[in-house]
Amino acid sequence: MDRDEAQAIGESLAALAPVVLHRLLLQSSEAALITDADNRIVAVNAAFCHLSGYRLDEVVGRDPSLLSSGRQSKDYYATMWQAIRADGVWTGEMWNRHRNGSIHPLWVVVSEVRDASGKLLNHVATYADIGERVEATQKLLHLAYHDPLTGLPNRLASESQLELAIRSAERDGRQVALMLIDLDHFKTVNDTLGHPVGDELLKSVALRLRDCVRASDIVARLGGDEFVVVQPDIDSAMAAVSLAGKVRHRLAEEAHVIGPHQLFATPSIGISLYPTDGRDRETLLRNADVAMYHAKDAGRNNYQFYARSMNEAAGERLRLENALRRALASVTPAFSPFSLHFQPQIDTRNGAIAGLEALARWHDPELGDVPPSRFIRIAEDSGLIQPLGDWVIWETCRQVRRFRDAGIDRLRVAVNISAQQLRHENLPALIRGVLSCYDLSAADLELEITESTAMQNPELTLSILDQLSDMGMMLAIDDFGTGYSSLAYLKHLPIQRLKLDRSFVKDLETDTNDAAICAATVALGHKLGLELVAEGVETEGQRDFLAGLGCDFVQGFLYSRPLPADAVIEFVKAHRAGQAG
Repeated sequence: MDRDEAQAIGESLAALAPVVLHRLLLQSSEAALITDADNRIVAVNAAFCHLSGYRLDEVVGRDPSLLSSGRQSKDYYATMWQAIRADGVWTGEMWNRHRNGSIHPLWVVVSEVRDASGKLLNHVATYADIGERVEATQKLLHLAYHDPLTGLPNRLASESQLELAIRSAERDGRQVALMLIDLDHFKTVNDTLGHPVGDELLKSVALRLRDCVRASDIVARLGGDEFVVVQPDIDSAMAAVSLAGKVRHRLAEEAHVIGPHQLFATPSIGISLYPTDGRDRETLLRNADVAMYHAKDAGRNNYQFYARSMNEAAGERLRLENALRRALASVTPAFSPFSLHFQPQIDTRNGAIAGLEALARWHDPELGDVPPSRFIRIAEDSGLIQPLGDWVIWETCRQVRRFRDAGIDRLRVAVNISAQQLRHENLPALIRGVLSCYDLSAADLELEITESTAMQNPELTLSILDQLSDMGMMLAIDDFGTGYSSLAYLKHLPIQRLKLDRSFVKDLETDTNDAAICAATVALGHKLGLELVAEGVETEGQRDFLAGLGCDFVQGFLYSRPLPADAVIEFVKAHRAGQAG
């Protein structure tokens, strides 16, 4: 509004009868206060009394400063009066104190009233309560910088706080530690118990993280199951070591009680340090991420510091993952960069070949032959194990059909099933379809699942395994003894075989503990009515020891390395011919 328009409005109001102005002021919903030339209150309206809590007789003759909350500085008021004297009006936000002591944000307009000669007569102030608007603004600001689930600062806030910590450390010649924390197997909690339980676990983790740190440390949630902790102003890496150990203990070794569930949230922690591992926010975050993946590769539930070699390994891992994606995308009925090799399983009672295990191989035009130890773990971590595992099922059945057509019968082939495949309820339907496509029976195929996979999502696992067992398919627990399992649960699974892990077979001739474990496992399996298969048999001494225990089947380099399909056909024929002769 320009000065001419304001003057016109003023003149129109002055023309009104005093009673009209009185009524307008009295009934206005907006609080109003009038002072004299000395800034002493001479009148207020009813809305003012309601807003401030003061009666008229309590404020008349007093200075409006009685409403001051103390939140505005002297400079703020000086600027206000300077504007009033220069322009005749001032508008702005002000926090006033209610009679009961509470303070409230108000939008205030203060204007001068002068007579025709320009003499100051009064000041008129109007007040609008903007508490709801301020509260809404504060909520929006909080949401913009905080995670709504845990109440922790979010990625945006943590990055800003990390920048400040770096600048402070640079000025004072100190260090900053950045920890990136990822919860191990958190997806399993969501998949098995549901997202509400997962959310409660995240809130419990957030509380424990805050309990672990100093008041000056920063704890934030970046998203999903990923958290970050920043330690500003530290003397050495030992401070980070101490906190990382404390975090690991608090998260991993004390159960989180969520309703009827007792959950353990083990962390993989990657640590980078300013200035040795990076001098800016992006570099520190990237290197902490590299260190965190190194912690996962080292077995999870541990912490690792960043090193340049980790970055090189991360780059190699990314290249390998990208190559694996391209390889899977290139698979057609006529071409595949993947192939299967087969390792015979030998019956210890008669030396006959009782079955084969199918093992995936990958040849990349640029990388050459990539061993399974390199690409299987990446496939599992990246989600590519699902399409790779489905290809293995199809290719195994195609090769079994070839074996049958070549005159090799009574030979079951074992296939490894990943946790991701087992979580898909369509697995039985897929296998039925593949068997039907190649005119095979369920008895031609054996499915192996690892001990840890069997323990994930027990209800769904049992349901799917029951369906497969009802089809007549043999089921085996692979790598038995290397993971944590409940025998009370395993005995309810429709499994027929246990595969003794090669790590126990390797040293059984020299290590009495490994020999005892093998003996106990074979005895336990037989007590449960299960067949035992020992992997990694490389010497006659190992074979004889296992056969003496009553182990039913063995496989390993003593008999044959994994062979391509054509070679395994010749191997089986020659072996059977030798036995017949």
